[in-house]
Amino acid sequence: MYFGGMYILIIAAFILSLWAQFRVKGTFNKWTKVQNYRGMTGQEAARHMLDTNGLHDVPVEPVRGSLTDHYDPIHRVVRLSEPVYYENTISALAVACHEVGHAIQHKEHYPMLVLRHRIFPVVNFASGIAPFMLLAGFIFSFNNLIGLGIIFFSVAVAFQLITLPVEFNASNRAREVMVSEGYITNEEERGVAKVLNAAALTYVAAALVSLLELIRYILIFTNNRD
Repeated sequence: MYFGGMYILIIAAFILSLWAQFRVKGTFNKWTKVQNYRGMTGQEAARHMLDTNGLHDVPVEPVRGSLTDHYDPIHRVVRLSEPVYYENTISALAVACHEVGHAIQHKEHYPMLVLRHRIFPVVNFASGIAPFMLLAGFIFSFNNLIGLGIIFFSVAVAFQLITLPVEFNASNRAREVMVSEGYITNEEERGVAKVLNAAALTYVAAALVSLLELIRYILIFTNNRD
């Protein structure tokens, strides 16, 4: 019965994850149709926010696709999807300033971002090998191999949990700058908040799914030992 309840929770979290992805696309598309009062494009907002924070050497580049926006900490580049880079909508401002928030975190050595960067190589390796260890452990009923798989999977889960404060902090920085610098009006802040909150929910849902999966693996491991 306990394992049945765990499966129900995992399925519910997975559904939440799918709904979160649907919501972020829907919210982004909705506020893409609303222009901001200053007529600033995502590129202009990102450039201004970078410059006012002393990041004159960080370029802003367009990339193809939708919701492909990201900050590249290795090359120190803010890359914005074409709809965000070229358009002057509420969604464009919200996403562009959020990515600049990561660039500012990088400049200020925001602890959680520094930690995420440091463990990324380990996470990259661990997330690649964990599924194979767990699968082999279950197939051959080798509990020690399951245990190793759990350890590696735990690293990947930890990375997702560390990502949450990084994303929320970048969004908070973006909202503060957009209001204080006059990028948006108080009325437009509601739309910005909806876009950023919808995006944050995808990270929360993904972390929840992974955390519940980890708990399930641990329960299986301890049950096999008993």
